[in-house]
Amino acid sequence: MNALEKRSVAALASVYAMRMLGLFMVLPVFVLLADELDDVTPALVGLAIGAYGLSQALLQVPYGMLSDRFGRKRLIYIGLVVFALGSLLAATSDSIYGVIAGRILQGSGAIASVLMALLSDLTREEERTKAMALVGVSIGLSFSVSLVLGPLLGNLFGLSGIFYFTAVLAVVAMVLVNRVVPEPHVVTLASESLPAKVVLRRVLTDARLLRLDFGIFALHMVLTAIFLVVPRLLTDQVGLPTASHWWLYLTVMITSFFAMVPFIILGEKKRQMKPVLCGAIVLLLVAIGGLGADSFGLVYIWFVLFLFFMGFNLLEASLPSLLSKEAPAGSKGTAMGVYSTSQFFGAFVGGAFGGLMLESLGFTGVLGLMVAVLLAWLGVALTMSPPSHTASFVVQLRHAAGVPLDEVDRTLRDLPGVEDVVILEGADTAYLKIDRQHFDEGQLAAFPFIRPAV
Repeated sequence: MNALEKRSVAALASVYAMRMLGLFMVLPVFVLLADELDDVTPALVGLAIGAYGLSQALLQVPYGMLSDRFGRKRLIYIGLVVFALGSLLAATSDSIYGVIAGRILQGSGAIASVLMALLSDLTREEERTKAMALVGVSIGLSFSVSLVLGPLLGNLFGLSGIFYFTAVLAVVAMVLVNRVVPEPHVVTLASESLPAKVVLRRVLTDARLLRLDFGIFALHMVLTAIFLVVPRLLTDQVGLPTASHWWLYLTVMITSFFAMVPFIILGEKKRQMKPVLCGAIVLLLVAIGGLGADSFGLVYIWFVLFLFFMGFNLLEASLPSLLSKEAPAGSKGTAMGVYSTSQFFGAFVGGAFGGLMLESLGFTGVLGLMVAVLLAWLGVALTMSPPSHTASFVVQLRHAAGVPLDEVDRTLRDLPGVEDVVILEGADTAYLKIDRQHFDEGQLAAFPFIRPAV
C-alpha cells in the first residue's frame, strides 16, 4: 500500500472499530445495570440489547445505495450523527423504553456498507483484500475491548455513562473522517455494470452462500443471547463483583484468540475447513451446555467462556473468508451485504427472543434457545460439501482486440483452475474465480485480448 492508502485504511478501520465498540460495550453489563431503569422486564432488557440489530439489518442496503448517489462521506456523517443522537437518547432516558428507542436509533446509523464501499474506492484492487482484512481485525479488537471497557465504565459511571461515551466516540469518528479520509475523485463501482436484480438473485439462490448466511445469523444470535445470562451467573452464582468482570473477559479473550489460531491455519493450509467449522460449532454447544450446571465456581465458568470464545473467534474469522471464496465471480459485494444483514438480524433475534425466553422460562429457556439454533446450524454445516478453496482474480481486457466476449468467456473458463467467469462489458474487466493450486497467471499472456498487468 502507498502512504495515502495506508492512512485511509487506518482511519476507516478506526471509524468502524469505534462504531462497533459503541454498539458492543453495553453487552456485558446491560443486564446488571438495567435495574436502575423504569419499567424493566427481562423481555424488554433483551429487546434493548438486540434492538440495534433490527435497524442495522434493514438499513444497510439503503445507506449503500444512497452513498452511490450522494457520496460516501456525506452518508457516513449522517450515519454517525444518527448514532450519536441515539446514544444521547439512551443516556438521558430513565425508562427502558427510552433506551430501546435509543438503541434502535443507534442502529439506524447503518454505515457499515458505506465504510466498506469507501474503502474500496480508496484502495487499489491488488491491495483491497489486505485492507478488508485489517478492518476485520479492527472489528475483532473492538469487540474484545468492549468486553473489558464496558464493565469498567459501567462501574464508574453507570449505564448512562457508557452511552455518553459512545456519543463521544461518534464525534471523534466524524473528526477522523473529515481530517484524514480523502474524498474519492472518481467512484467506479464495477458491480453496477451488472443488473442488480441478477446479482441479488444469484446470491439469494446460492445454497452454499445461504448456509453461510444462516451461520452468521446463528453465531450472532447466540452471542447476543449469552449476555442475557452470563453477567448474572458471574455475580449471583460465582460471586464476582461487576467491577471485576473486566479482567475475566480480558483473560478469556486473549487466551481464546491465541488458541484458535492453529485451527485457522489447519483449515486454510490443510484444506480442512469443514471439520474445523463443525468442531467450532460443537465447542459452542459444549460451552452452552456447561452453563446449565447446577453450581460452579470461577475457574469452571472461566473455562466454559474460554471454550465459547475460542469457538466464536474461530467462526467469526472463518465465515467471511469462506463467503468471499464461495461468492460468484463479480458478486462479492452483494454477497457481503446479504451476509451483514443476516449478522445484524441475528443480533436482534438473540436479544428479543432471548429476552422473551428469559422472562417466560428463565435461564433454562435462553440456554435451550441457543442449543436449538446451534444444533440446527451443526446439521446445516455437516450436510454441506467441503468449502472450495478459491480466490478472486481480476483481468483487464483489450477492447480493441476484436474478440467476441462469448469467445473470451469460453476461453477463460477452459483454463486450468478457473471455476467461474463474469465479464463486465462497459468496464472491459473480467472477474475470475480461481483455484490457485491449479491456476497459472502466466498462461494469460498468450491471449491477445488480455491487457498485461502494470
